[in-house]
Amino acid sequence: MSEIIIETNTSMIDKCVKTQHEYKFKRKKYCKMRLINRLAFLILTTVLPFSLHASNEHKADEDSHDNSTEEEFNATEVIMHHIADAHDWHLFDKTDKETGETKSVSIPLPVILFHEGNIDVFMSSKFSHGHSTVIKGDREYILYHSKIYLAEHGKIVYDNEHLPTNIKPLDFSITKIVASMMVSALLLLLIFIPMARKYKKGNGVPSGMQGFMEPIILFIKDDIAIPNIGEQKYKKFLPYLITVFFFIWFNNMLGLFPTGANVTGNIGLTFTLAFFTMIITNVSGNKNYWKHVFNTPGVPWWLKYPIPLMPFVELVGVIAKPFALMIRLFANITAGHIIVLSLVSLIFIFKTIYIAPVSIAFVLFMDVLELLVAILQAYIFTLLSSLFIGLAVQEHH
Repeated sequence: MSEIIIETNTSMIDKCVKTQHEYKFKRKKYCKMRLINRLAFLILTTVLPFSLHASNEHKADEDSHDNSTEEEFNATEVIMHHIADAHDWHLFDKTDKETGETKSVSIPLPVILFHEGNIDVFMSSKFSHGHSTVIKGDREYILYHSKIYLAEHGKIVYDNEHLPTNIKPLDFSITKIVASMMVSALLLLLIFIPMARKYKKGNGVPSGMQGFMEPIILFIKDDIAIPNIGEQKYKKFLPYLITVFFFIWFNNMLGLFPTGANVTGNIGLTFTLAFFTMIITNVSGNKNYWKHVFNTPGVPWWLKYPIPLMPFVELVGVIAKPFALMIRLFANITAGHIIVLSLVSLIFIFKTIYIAPVSIAFVLFMDVLELLVAILQAYIFTLLSSLFIGLAVQEHH
């Protein structure tokens, strides 16, 4: 009788375990399907605004350069101007119907300057888009090509190569890129704080934004963190990986919208993110990691002593890995913007509407590709970060 009861309990336990495995598998499959469907919807709803943004930017710049005498369209200057940082947030250009004068409509941002022990704070609107100087005490500031200099008699002084020789104060201003980062950080807080509260309440059924984000978070956990770092140690680094993924993705997407800033196309931002990965990797590295760096196993002794050739190569690799992260993200995002703006510029370079259908067709194709690149670069940065961290914390076998 006892044997029958034991067999019955064993079979019931097996069925429960099997049911749990099937539930987890179906849940994971369901989350991935929801992720694919919602990403497809996101692509369709973002393509058109980005196309309009590219066209409007070039039209606005063309109008601003179209004075009484026709000027030659400089595609390089226009493109570099639109991907660079600025001290104001440009929205659109407005043409006065009576005078025909084109005025830029933008959101002024705080300018914070430090020079010779003096801190000067004012709004960027005081520059009047570079047409006016700002006087603070005995200091006169002038805006030239989105950079602030100390004016000499109210002017910029040039050298023989037509480069400014004016002194530049230390600039701690809230620029367009910094403001855009603040917006993306605020969006992340507004999305994830309510989600965290729902999970604390034990609401197991995801809905709304929680239902959209959960498959992505599970993907980062199950397909990035655990395989690369290990099931025993991934929890320590998962918050960083989730944060950096969504931070890069959100900034990439915001940069595609009209008036958006080229945040991840800024080398300073990508350097900071790569620096964080390097610090986390090397601080978390165990003795096996550092032994591999300074005493690489399987390498002839004469490559390590007396000339430390291999340790030097390994130390270069410690820096080269985050350097590759920095350049990859910066170059891919910047290149995408440049290509789209270059395709639109063809209309103004050839000065004919007949090139427009071909140009716009390629722009639409690049728009879709840019949307895929936006999330792909976030995925690659997160994947490689987890891989570098995993190599540093893995135990020797």
